[in-house]
Amino acid sequence: VQLQASGGGLVQPGGSLRLSCAASGFTLDLHAVGWFRQAPGKEREGIACMRNVDDRTFHADSVKDRFTISRDNAKNTVYLQMNSLRPEDTAVYYCAAGSWCQGPWVTHPRSLIEGRGTLVTVSS
Repeated sequence: VQLQASGGGLVQPGGSLRLSCAASGFTLDLHAVGWFRQAPGKEREGIACMRNVDDRTFHADSVKDRFTISRDNAKNTVYLQMNSLRPEDTAVYYCAAGSWCQGPWVTHPRSLIEGRGTLVTVSS
């Protein structure tokens, strides 16, 4: 059971990136899925979550109208499209699978399935 995030890198302010998170060993569409980020010296922030029952999405105010979570069940992959990136979006981004969304946070009564993070750096 594994999640593997990819797609991070260095991008200029105003640019775009798409993060991918591929699942192996389990079926992603049976789970709510989400993205977190953690910047140096800051707490983890839940930024996007997608329910499995109806694909309804939730995004944090800090990324609303700029970031979009989506999934491709055929590829067992979840995505985070990030547009209009800002220096304050610099962080390590993690994907996770759980049971439900609590706003932009994916949650599970016991433990999430989490992937290793991918670093996004927004700088000129």
